[in-house]
Amino acid sequence: MKLIIDAMSGDNAPEAIVSGCVMAAREFGQEYILVGKEDTIRGLLEKEKAADLPISVYNADDVIDMHDDPATAVRRKKDASMSVALRLLRDGEGDAMISAGNTGALLSGATLVVKRVKGIRRAALPPMLPCKSGHVLLVDAGANTECTPEYLLQFAYMGSFYMEKVMGVKSPRVGLVNNGSEDTKGDPLRKEAYQLLKEAGDAGRINFVGNVEGSDVPKGACDVAVTDGFTGNVMLKTVEGVASFLMGEIKNLFLTNTRTKLAYLLVKPAMGGLKKLLSTSEVGGAPFLGISRPVFKAHGSSDARAIRSAVKQAMDFVNADVVGEIERNIDHMTL
Repeated sequence: MKLIIDAMSGDNAPEAIVSGCVMAAREFGQEYILVGKEDTIRGLLEKEKAADLPISVYNADDVIDMHDDPATAVRRKKDASMSVALRLLRDGEGDAMISAGNTGALLSGATLVVKRVKGIRRAALPPMLPCKSGHVLLVDAGANTECTPEYLLQFAYMGSFYMEKVMGVKSPRVGLVNNGSEDTKGDPLRKEAYQLLKEAGDAGRINFVGNVEGSDVPKGACDVAVTDGFTGNVMLKTVEGVASFLMGEIKNLFLTNTRTKLAYLLVKPAMGGLKKLLSTSEVGGAPFLGISRPVFKAHGSSDARAIRSAVKQAMDFVNADVVGEIERNIDHMTL
């Protein structure tokens, strides 16, 4: 397998990207193409003592940053590392592409350059959220702020394939995020989507468990939480904010006095597990579901560990042939 990595995008690029790639190469093997300013990347590889690793460098002199217009950045900056990496993927030079750069630009580029699977109306971004049962896939989390019922139907199928094929969840439970669990709840979008999802569930194509409220998603009410990108992004940011707030408050609690500091020593192993569950570095990234070749979005603040995790996610995605599963089922996913 060969993975194409945009080395210049992200808050900690290129140092963290290169370091994470080296970490992945040593742990997983495989081949890697680091795309970006060649002299800079080679200097970092030399510091990492990576001469014996299967890592090549493809030069790209420009960078798409967070201030560039997402809709035009890839077309306007043709020599940017993200643009070049997407073209390499399109041309079959690698099996998957990873970038920690501008989300909108990456989605736009993936759609324009790599293209969607034929029949898929919109690609979706599905991050993993921690929940009582482990993790829940939230789809969509910001790629599509305005949706049709057919979009939500396709998100449900694609999310279900991902959880089953990549995460190993047998018959993943699909829930429609709504303002109540009753089947009569919601606006016209949710009501129409509910009927489509119920029909797919009755036909045995997905395991639809009905409407789920936002408060039930972290409790493990479903394995795939389906919603429009606007609602999903608000949910994602809220969960991240609450998790950060609670971890900070717990830390302050244990620093109150000598007794609480001693208590912390007793629960430190368990706290480490909680921190790992909430860490974006452990998940690494999320694919744009519906794109014809695997494109992964890593968190903008990714450190080396997060890039390593994104590589593992991309490898699992390729091995599971999620794109092929979508293509084989596209007739059930279109109206």
